[in-house]
Amino acid sequence: MAQTESSHTGGYVAFSYRDFTLYQIARFFIVAALEMQSVAVGWQVYDITRRPLDLGLIGLAQFLPGVLLFLVAGHSVDRFERRKILTICYAAFAVSSTLLLVITLRYQSVFAIYFVMLLVGVVRSFSGPGGRAFLPELVAEEHFPNAVAWNASIFEGATILGPAAGGFLYAISHGPTVVYAATVITAIVATASMLRIHSKAKPRPREEISMKTVLAGLHYIWEQKLILGAISLDLFAVLLGGAVALLPVYAREILHTGPWGLGLLRSAPGVGAAIMALALAHRPLRRKVGLTMLWCVAGFGVCTIIFGLSRSLIVSLIALLLLGASDMVSVIVRGVLVQLGTPNAMRGRVNAVEMLFIGASNELGQFESGVTAAWIGTVPAVVLGGIGTLVVIAIWAWRFPELRNADEFVSVEQPT
Repeated sequence: MAQTESSHTGGYVAFSYRDFTLYQIARFFIVAALEMQSVAVGWQVYDITRRPLDLGLIGLAQFLPGVLLFLVAGHSVDRFERRKILTICYAAFAVSSTLLLVITLRYQSVFAIYFVMLLVGVVRSFSGPGGRAFLPELVAEEHFPNAVAWNASIFEGATILGPAAGGFLYAISHGPTVVYAATVITAIVATASMLRIHSKAKPRPREEISMKTVLAGLHYIWEQKLILGAISLDLFAVLLGGAVALLPVYAREILHTGPWGLGLLRSAPGVGAAIMALALAHRPLRRKVGLTMLWCVAGFGVCTIIFGLSRSLIVSLIALLLLGASDMVSVIVRGVLVQLGTPNAMRGRVNAVEMLFIGASNELGQFESGVTAAWIGTVPAVVLGGIGTLVVIAIWAWRFPELRNADEFVSVEQPT
């Protein structure tokens, strides 16, 4: 630990740790930068090609490296200093934005943009598990749930403000050039903040590189049913309940609103998630954390069904707001269970697997929603997805009693 616990208490206790504060500054700026960049890339590519399929290829280009590199990335995060890995990743994000700026000014090539997005995906495959494994090193264990809640709050804030800033800059400058320039500057600020962190990593045993050590994360998750249940629950529940992918159809064809309505619908889950994360930062969960997670994922499914059936913009916004809040409880509980339930020496490999599951649930969930909507219609697809989430909850509550009966957050590296 880089510093001793201060006398600061209450809902802001995590910020009494200097390195945690610096990391959150860095993370806010890098997430905002990537969100701004995502908005600009989407608009730019669609302006050039006018093919919706090309927007899907952008996501695919960022997702595939995670599938191919998650074993290597996880082992690297456990073998090398995590602070340095994150610093290099943040600097690489700045380089990717610089490349997009150059491409825009000189080439206007969609294939060149895809290549940069592929590089972004490579960097994300390391930064994702690196950031998750790094967080427990910044605060004392008793303050880790508070740190996870604030970590989630800041992430949601960046995902709300980032796209808004990117869209605003794109609109006033009539193109992506200013957005990419702003993204470069923002990523550099994030890198500079990472360079100021001085936390000393906890000692980790040096393991020889072998197939056994590389696959150790998968083996550990399979053996630890509590972690397996928490991670796989998110994969299948969100995979089936991916209503967000169909928001453009709802905004135009069902709720009959304009682009402003779509913007409200897209922001509603993030607002609900941010509010819940702030609430949990001040009033953290103490008991029955597993059962709470299961009930909140069930709430996610119910809100998905309500949204699917709604014909009112107000009702739809409330449903999405509660959907985001329910999902945030699951995110925080899963985050604490996985981090405290994994030895420090293996957190990189375990988090790499978790990031693959999260990526699969988000990206494949959008694909699943689109395919199902094409087959049976938009409203039936969303409602069926919500029902599927409830079925998953019932199965997981029965199949993983370790998750259902989890009472308190307990570290595997501390005596119980």
